[in-house]
Amino acid sequence: MKFAYRFSNLLGTVYRCGNLNFTCDGNSVISPVGNRVTVFDLKNNKSDTLPLATRYNIKCVGLSPDGRLAIIVDEGGDALLASLVCRAVLHRFHFKGAVHSVSFSPDGRKFVVTKGNLAQMYHAPGRKREFNAFVLDKTYFGPYDETTCIDWTDDSRCFAVGSKDMSTWVFGAERWDNLIYYALGGHKDAIVGCFFESSSLDLYTLSQDGALCVWQCDTPPEGLRLKAPAGWKADLLQREGEDEDEDEDGAERETTIRGKAAPAAEEQRGKVQYSRVAKYFFNKEGDFNHLTAAAYHKKVHLLVTGFASGIFHLHELPEFNLIHSLSISDQRVSSIAINGSGDWIAFGCSGLGQLLVWEWQSESYVLKQQGHFNSMVSLAYSPDGQYIVTGGDDSKVKVWNTLSGFCFITFTEHSSGVTGVTFTTTGYVIVTSSMDGTVRAFDLHRYRNFRTFTSPRPTQFSCVAVDSSGDIVSAGAQDSFEILIWSMQTGRLLDVLSGHEGPISGLCFNPMKSVLASASWDRTVRLWDMADSWRTTETLALTSDALAVTFRPDGAELAVATLNSQITFWDPESAAQTGSVEGRHDLKTGRKELDKTTAKHSAKGKAFTTLCYSADGRSILAGGMSKFVCIYHVKEQILRKKFEISCNLSLDAMEEFLNRRKMTEFGNLALIDQDATEEGGVTIPLPGVKKGDMSSRHFKPEIRVTSLRFSPTGRCWAATTTEGLLIYSLDARMLFDPFELDTSVTPAQIRAALCQRDFTRAILMAFRLNERKLLQEALESVPWDEIGVISSSLPDVYVEKVLEFLASSFEESRHLEFYLIWTQKLLMVHGQQLKSRVGTLLPAVQFLQKSIQRHWDDVSKLCDWNRYNMQYALAVSKQRGLKRPLEPPGGEEEADAPEDGDGSLRLLRRGPGDADGPLA
Repeated sequence: MKFAYRFSNLLGTVYRCGNLNFTCDGNSVISPVGNRVTVFDLKNNKSDTLPLATRYNIKCVGLSPDGRLAIIVDEGGDALLASLVCRAVLHRFHFKGAVHSVSFSPDGRKFVVTKGNLAQMYHAPGRKREFNAFVLDKTYFGPYDETTCIDWTDDSRCFAVGSKDMSTWVFGAERWDNLIYYALGGHKDAIVGCFFESSSLDLYTLSQDGALCVWQCDTPPEGLRLKAPAGWKADLLQREGEDEDEDEDGAERETTIRGKAAPAAEEQRGKVQYSRVAKYFFNKEGDFNHLTAAAYHKKVHLLVTGFASGIFHLHELPEFNLIHSLSISDQRVSSIAINGSGDWIAFGCSGLGQLLVWEWQSESYVLKQQGHFNSMVSLAYSPDGQYIVTGGDDSKVKVWNTLSGFCFITFTEHSSGVTGVTFTTTGYVIVTSSMDGTVRAFDLHRYRNFRTFTSPRPTQFSCVAVDSSGDIVSAGAQDSFEILIWSMQTGRLLDVLSGHEGPISGLCFNPMKSVLASASWDRTVRLWDMADSWRTTETLALTSDALAVTFRPDGAELAVATLNSQITFWDPESAAQTGSVEGRHDLKTGRKELDKTTAKHSAKGKAFTTLCYSADGRSILAGGMSKFVCIYHVKEQILRKKFEISCNLSLDAMEEFLNRRKMTEFGNLALIDQDATEEGGVTIPLPGVKKGDMSSRHFKPEIRVTSLRFSPTGRCWAATTTEGLLIYSLDARMLFDPFELDTSVTPAQIRAALCQRDFTRAILMAFRLNERKLLQEALESVPWDEIGVISSSLPDVYVEKVLEFLASSFEESRHLEFYLIWTQKLLMVHGQQLKSRVGTLLPAVQFLQKSIQRHWDDVSKLCDWNRYNMQYALAVSKQRGLKRPLEPPGGEEEADAPEDGDGSLRLLRRGPGDADGPLA
């Protein structure tokens, strides 16, 4: 725990609300996820969450034309100016009201936000450092109701704004003499989208009732004339000695621009005029619901519309020819985006948390991801740390790749909420428990449910555990207070363990022995010996109800979380308590909006509900009904660090004190339903509801941590929370952590030793200084044929550090064979000494295995692909009757090979033995 953990990625949730955006190259999708932003790289198959967060859920995201800057606005009107290059927040701004949409001009000099019934144009921030990045240029009035959408012309001269009052307004970025601002009608419902035609002022408007109006302008964009200076501006040009105060007053008058809904006929004479040339309807037969989202690609003339029933249409404009009509789900389409080339279309469904990228020409999915649309309950790491399995209240089991951040398989066999998930020691079998009364085993080779364990009588399972051999499966019953034991091989029920007098809250097998620990609400933890016919060897008496139980990785200690916010540590051999931690003050629970008591008093009923030891067993993670995750030092029994997993005020129980501005003489404003009907809008909480009040029309989820797990590699830990699956990893980039340092160890001395070819002394000094670049330089200076000699001369205390460095280097270095030789020689020379310290070395070895396994998968896929291509080429040559065999790649043929084909062909020429030997 010498390094600092930092938030690194958000999994489990791919889209929450807000608008989607494609990057400039069209290869990545920017998706708002709660109060964070995730970038999905579709070309490299990776997802990455930016290290920034807003105070509320994100409402809209505006991307600059060059793709360097993004304006992220949340529901409260707070904006972040973020750099997508350096992944940092550059500026913060408050718009003093809820913002519906934001859009940059194509030239990148201005951006417009729609707020309330007006539109505001700001000077866009440039590349130079500015004191105030957001400078208001003009404010446009005209609509009577809230403004909803924005679109710019290609030359950035004008922009259109749609409104809920069924009108569309065309405003000028400059004061054009022949353009007057008036409303374009023709609709009977709120405007959802308005789009200019390419290099034209012609306009398309779409309303919520599924109507499309085509507006033709009698003036091209080049026909717009700048308004001649008049009044104070003309005087300003004639008089150079204008006072500064008069200049400021004039600028204030210039800021506000008001349009007219119905200007007089004399005012329109000689001005730009619009005429409606066509009107089309999407739902002539009444098959579809309201139109909810729309996007238009000007170069391809492609219009994409999404509806509340989950159907989307593709039309070609201006003829309104239907290209496709498909359904992606039964939930409303919340957002649509089209990439720059017009090939890929992104859809977001907030009801299901679904994100789709569809290639419309080939009618195939580029990306299809969906998170748990209900809360995640449990998670587990695979033994090598490559995969994470999660289970949720939506009865789904999902497996995520920690490297790419994508879910690659979803199991839907359960019919009720999943309560527990775990991997077997092989890493290819997942065992899950559910409230539907079944425990299921899933195979990750064939992606199927190959075992289903049931109880003699119907019951609900609250937890599951598998022993270290993978042969014994146990599950705890919530209503019968029993523990059921099955055989993985046969699927038969082996035993039913009775003795608890309350629901089973947790199960855990000892990693080193055949002992099962069970925690219950009857204030006891029982230890069952599998080798002695499941006899209860010890019963640990607690002071309160047990909520979670876990063994240390070496099996020499047991930790139990109880309802009184305590964590107690026990010796499983002697059944003696070795220590305890009081965590009530560390939880710091917040006050919910409808709570009658303060946060201080409501914290008495809160407790830790999940525990997890670190990979080395020195620390323990604890989380529960709070926004904090605590790391405690087990031996010292003190708090090491407290992580705030979220700052999202859109979640309940986030603030310690209620906002007094929401309190009225009639009660809290949170009691008022904004969409209340005649029956009334006051929400009455249901008694006994623990996971949120489902009687509320606007269900506000409560912040909580449901499960915590440390990666077997020791490099990261994960938490399932209300916001999703959060990954925290080690941040060793800016850390100076020397080892046995003295004044003689300097970079100059290290390089001098390398020049003298004293590689062992140079490596030892580099590890004592512990700077990554020097370490890499020292190790890579060793000739490959001397690695065995250098490995045997390293002291044992440095071997672990070299293995950790090699594991981290595999993730970013291209010298794969060189580092594999280092790994092989180290393990062969020091293997026996490392076995005696397997407890402390296990995280480093598992981290090394994960890195090598990833390269093994990549290289094997590449070799298979090359082999199939060569077989195909040979088959084609035989069919064409070529007499001579296919020549090996090289010369002119090799020059035409793809960029990454050179490396793969080189691997094939080395032969399978060279490639497979070190990897195996």
